[in-house]
Amino acid sequence: MPHIDTGDLKLPDNCTTLQQGLFDAIRSKIVQGYWATASQIPSTRKLAEELKISRNTVSATYEQLVFEGYIESRKGSGFYVSLELPDDYLPEHHSQPTALISSVSLNKNRAFAPGVPDLCQFPLKKWQRYVQIHASRPSILGNDDVQGCHELRQALSDYLSASRSVMCNAERIIITSGAQQALSIAAMATLNSQDTLLLEYPGYVQMDKVARLFKLNKHPIAVHPVTGLDINALLATKAKALYVTPSNQYPMGTTINTEQRLKIIKWAQQNKGWIIEDDYDSEFQFAHRPYTSMQGLAGQIGLDDHVIYIGSLSKVMFNGLRLGYMVVPEHLVARCNEIKDALTGDSPVHMQYALADFIADGELLRHIRKMRRLYKQKHQTITEAIEKHFGANIEIISQASGLHVTLRWHGGIDEETLRMKAEQQDIVVRTLNYYEPDGSNGRDWRGVVLGYGNTSLSDIEPKIAKLAACFAG
Repeated sequence: MPHIDTGDLKLPDNCTTLQQGLFDAIRSKIVQGYWATASQIPSTRKLAEELKISRNTVSATYEQLVFEGYIESRKGSGFYVSLELPDDYLPEHHSQPTALISSVSLNKNRAFAPGVPDLCQFPLKKWQRYVQIHASRPSILGNDDVQGCHELRQALSDYLSASRSVMCNAERIIITSGAQQALSIAAMATLNSQDTLLLEYPGYVQMDKVARLFKLNKHPIAVHPVTGLDINALLATKAKALYVTPSNQYPMGTTINTEQRLKIIKWAQQNKGWIIEDDYDSEFQFAHRPYTSMQGLAGQIGLDDHVIYIGSLSKVMFNGLRLGYMVVPEHLVARCNEIKDALTGDSPVHMQYALADFIADGELLRHIRKMRRLYKQKHQTITEAIEKHFGANIEIISQASGLHVTLRWHGGIDEETLRMKAEQQDIVVRTLNYYEPDGSNGRDWRGVVLGYGNTSLSDIEPKIAKLAACFAG
């Protein structure tokens, strides 16, 4: 049973007697729905103490409320708001928008939702043990280092160095509330409103939101199907910074090879500019070995001072974790910490310690290896299902990696109509228009993105069959 806190309950200024004033105040809370039915109200002693009136006054008021049907007395338990109120004073039904939204529309993680890992495969019992250990430590319940706990920064340094050849140490890593906060900090630390930021197009909408929020002069660099980022167009600019997802461009699913990465790094050096590297989906490459991170490549030639490396564990572990990180040059650490301190202060501490142990004990690597095998199987399954049910009507233009496939077709049904038809089948389809906030720039083909991460193997083909029926009809 919920318990009621008296909160702002007070006696009216113009009440004739204390008892009548208290009766009117409590009745008003009940009939307006502020005190929910079946909720336990404070005892006569407690309410008398809080309102600084006699207990006899409160007792008499409660007796009157019981008599008129607003509250009920339960022997040995106390007083509760009545389940059935007097007919003359039934509470008004105020609109509750969140309650009216269907469970389907609230479920953002259903079939083919992009950017969601297989949530059922995460080792929750193991994770809960780590969380429980650190949640019960009084010594870490207070404030912590705004940069993040050292144990987690060290664990991430070891992991990133080994897996992505990132040039870093714990002192260059800043823990953030997801990659989104890291992107915001990176933009604030390196760019002014008059500076030009190059954005992949189509590209990651959340970074476009950051650019709009800070009123940056954003400039699109085209990402073409299969061939990827227009490197020549990029090299011809004098922009201050580039935001790039080189391992698995989102949403086009292309990659930037080592030669191209070196060209971009030297471009940043010549322009005295910045590369904001979002190493999205680097853990899940199925067709080839992952390329060295741009930050690591830049470090090998002494140019990592031009790169901010950003990552998140949302796609590797689970979205609700909301812990990200950024690796920044030493001279930028203090500025980034200053910005983070102003925005949010330190990050949730016990989750950081739990994650540090999860990584240090090898659990993260074990999970990644398991999921890499599973996602490769899912990618193969969705590819075969698309070929079977769509035939030559649609082609997959994304590489074999990550948690999504990008589809292209010419003519026929438009993107938005397909999305709405799929929604009726409880399928999420993300249109390519979604990733083009400034328009399609004359794109003469249509496309959608399907995420298979959180769709079970057994559901992939039946869902693709339904989607094909939407496409055809």
